[in-house]
Amino acid sequence: VSLHKPEIKLESLKEDIKEFLKTSGWEKKLQNAVYSELNVFPLPCHPAAPPEHIKEPLAYMRKAQGSWEKRILKSLNSMCTELSIPLAQKRPVNEQKELLNKWNEMGTDEPDLSLFRPVYAPKDFLEVLMNLRNPNYENGEQPSFRNHLGLIQVPLKVKDISELKEDFSELGLNIGQLGIDDSAQVPPEFFENEHVRVGQKVLAEEDSAAAQQYVRQGCPTALRADLWALILNISNQPEDILYYEQLKSNVIQHDLLVDSLIYKDVKLTASNDDYYFVFEDYLYQV
Repeated sequence: VSLHKPEIKLESLKEDIKEFLKTSGWEKKLQNAVYSELNVFPLPCHPAAPPEHIKEPLAYMRKAQGSWEKRILKSLNSMCTELSIPLAQKRPVNEQKELLNKWNEMGTDEPDLSLFRPVYAPKDFLEVLMNLRNPNYENGEQPSFRNHLGLIQVPLKVKDISELKEDFSELGLNIGQLGIDDSAQVPPEFFENEHVRVGQKVLAEEDSAAAQQYVRQGCPTALRADLWALILNISNQPEDILYYEQLKSNVIQHDLLVDSLIYKDVKLTASNDDYYFVFEDYLYQV
């Protein structure tokens, strides 16, 4: 019905839509959404490529991962039987209220987790990694120096030195990098002031691709949260907040054995690390 209005002309509809997207701000939002998806999904293969050429290159790793997960589940079930505790149960109402009250200061809580043991030993995990073999890779029977480079012999395609130099050209000695004072061409304080000014401009433009390129020369502390939110295309929309509250509600209502194991792991890591301890409460929430 709207197409029959006199102010809408079919011959210029495409250009009118483009202009509307630009003036309404949706053009940038669509660009950022597409850019973030391009970073997640692999590049499309050639349309004429046979299925054998585009199959999952890491299928053998997926298989090993499945076997390892079964082993972990078996260990979890054994622990449940041994300690006579369920894998999951609903929390009593008084425990729910208690957890909700201390949600923002979980680091002060000291539950007794001494009975919970690790579900696997690091040595077992290392052994699994050492036994990984790609069935499609053949390097002959002749031993070479590569066999002695490490215990984990997994052939992965990596870039050579020239490709790495091109990809990380911003780390060159002749290019300024925030926090590094080895560039004599521009005094550090001048570079920092200019870099912050450019960062504010990037944020004002709301361009995800520009933000990702910008942080390759360093990310100012004051702009870090906003820049990464832009790069990852994250926004605090009402539906996002609602989803977070739903997840939080599920955590408060249900007591999972896995949560206790993760809590113990975070406690051992965060409380003994200069970099992590300030984020301890957030790590428990996540």
